[in-house]
Amino acid sequence: MDVAAWCSQSRVWVVAGKGGVGKTTVTAVLAAAAAAAGLSVLVVELEGKAGLGSSFGRTEPIGYRPIGLRGPTPTAGATGGAPPAGAVWARRLTPDDALLEYLADHGLERVSRRLVSSGVLDVVATAIPGIRDVLVLGKVKQLERGAAADMVILDAPATGHAMTFLTSASGLLDAARGGPVRQQASEVVDLLRDPARCQVLPVTLPEEMPVSETAESAALLRDRVGIHLGAVVVNCYEEGSPALEVPVAVAAREAGAVVDPGAAAALEAARTFRLRRLQLVDEQVERLARALPLPQLRIPRLGAPRIGPEELDQLARAMAGAIEGLAEPVGGR
Repeated sequence: MDVAAWCSQSRVWVVAGKGGVGKTTVTAVLAAAAAAAGLSVLVVELEGKAGLGSSFGRTEPIGYRPIGLRGPTPTAGATGGAPPAGAVWARRLTPDDALLEYLADHGLERVSRRLVSSGVLDVVATAIPGIRDVLVLGKVKQLERGAAADMVILDAPATGHAMTFLTSASGLLDAARGGPVRQQASEVVDLLRDPARCQVLPVTLPEEMPVSETAESAALLRDRVGIHLGAVVVNCYEEGSPALEVPVAVAAREAGAVVDPGAAAALEAARTFRLRRLQLVDEQVERLARALPLPQLRIPRLGAPRIGPEELDQLARAMAGAIEGLAEPVGGR
């Protein structure tokens, strides 16, 4: 399937997964792959991790004002506008930032910062559980409605918080009887439940615990929120080589090489260990397919100690290849 067409199935993509599965790296990889396909991309991060910017070779922190990760840098001080085709911009959203902008948009700009600095948001959050998350999701909804980019990628919190984060609007909608809070929650729920506007991209490692948690949390999101699951990313996937199937002694004999018996035994032990590791990976990938019958995007494990621009582009090409290998969706979007 064409990469740009696949990425354009939804305006907002929520990258979700448990801590340690490489969710932020996958966010950067998806953004780079989409930009290489000619789309404009805005990455929204919530937790202020350094890994996103460094993957693109950027050292400056990501704040509320957009910064350019790839392609032209946004105009200084700008919060509006959209990145051009092939560019990746990023910004960080917090409940305080979202509240400040919400109050300013409603004619309360002069008192908005005083309200936030005085702790009013904390009082409101205690009185109205879920309001912090709804404020942030409301801003994401505004970005989607305003066509802030061809593709908005949200680097969601780790699974535990992500469940609360994405279900907060539904809970608030049930609790609030009317007013602007209910209206905001209703609009957020509409966004999350429309696959043409928003989809979730679960991320996992091909290991037992991450696979189990990913399958469980994805099912809960689908059932509780009604959110569409676009595909599942299997990060750090390892693929075997036919050469591994040949015992060391046989390979040495065929090559006419003489190998020290001790070295040959060590090499054979390493070969069988590697084969067992690959077998376990395949078992978990197959288990994931049974528990979560979604298209799989398999991203290879790299031996690099860190992900920089070169490694990012390598992984982006791998993701593009995985997307191109997907079948066209039945019935279009």
